[in-house]
Amino acid sequence: MASEGGYANSGEYIQHHLQNLQACQVDGQWVTNIHETKICAGNFWALNLDSMFWSVFLGIIFCTLFYRVAKNIEAGKPGKLQAMIEMVVVFVDDAVKDTFHGKSPVIAPLALTIVVWVFLMNLMDLIPVDWIPKLAQIAGIEYMKVVPSTDVNVTFGMSLSVFALILFYSFKIKGVGGFIVGELMMNPLNPKDLGVPKILWPLVCSFNLVLEIVALLAKPLSLSLRLFGNMYAGELLFILIALIGYWQLPLHFGWAVFHILVVTLQAYIFMMLTIVYLSQAHEHH
Repeated sequence: MASEGGYANSGEYIQHHLQNLQACQVDGQWVTNIHETKICAGNFWALNLDSMFWSVFLGIIFCTLFYRVAKNIEAGKPGKLQAMIEMVVVFVDDAVKDTFHGKSPVIAPLALTIVVWVFLMNLMDLIPVDWIPKLAQIAGIEYMKVVPSTDVNVTFGMSLSVFALILFYSFKIKGVGGFIVGELMMNPLNPKDLGVPKILWPLVCSFNLVLEIVALLAKPLSLSLRLFGNMYAGELLFILIALIGYWQLPLHFGWAVFHILVVTLQAYIFMMLTIVYLSQAHEHH
C-alpha cells in the first residue's frame, strides 16, 4: 500500500501522515512546508496551519449548531437534534452542580464548550486517514493532519487557558496572601499545626512551596498530555491499519467502534478535570 501510494516504504508513509502543514519565518519571510518538508523543522515559532484550521472550523460548527438550535427551540415537540443537545446541556449542568462548589457564571458554559469542542476534534480521528489528505494533495497541499487533538500544541494551548483561569480565580477568591502564603506555603505541612519552632517555619514553608508549585504546574501538563497521548496513539493505530491496503476496512471499523469510547471519554475527562481544578481554585479552605 505504501509503494502504491507513492511512498518508498511504510516508514515514509507513517512519517508523511504524522507531518503537519506548517508555516514559519525564514530570512524574514513567511514560508510553508508544502514542497520542502524540513523547511520549518526545529523552528519553535512554526505554526501548524492544519491544526489551527480544523480546530477553528470545528469550533464554528459547534457554535453555529448550538446557536441555531437555541434560536429555534421548541418546548412542545423538540426535534431529534434539539433533544440531543438538551441532553448534553443537562449532562454538563449536572456535572458542574455535583463537582463545582463555588459560584461563577463562567464554569458551566466553559465546561460545555470544552466537552463538545474536544469531542468534535477527537471525532475527526474516525475518518479514514487517507481521505482528506488525498483531497488536500489533489488541491496542491502536501500535508494535512485533520485531528487537532493529536497536536500537542493544541492540547497544551487549551490547558494553558484553563491554567490561566485557575490562577485568576485563585487570586480573586483567596487574595494574593491567601493563595501564595495560605495555600502554597502552609500546605501540606502546616508548621503551626505541627508545632514546629518559628525559626524553622521558613524551611517548612519553602519545602511546601516547592511541592505545591510542582502540583500546580502538573495540572496543565496532565490536561494536555493525557488528551494528546491517547489521541495520538489512536491516530497512529489507524495509520498502521491503513498500511494493510484495501483489506483494512474490517479492522478499521472494529477499532473505530472501540475508539468512539476513547473519543468520548477523553472529552469527558478534560471537562471534569477542568471543573475540579476550578472548583479547587474557588475554595477558601
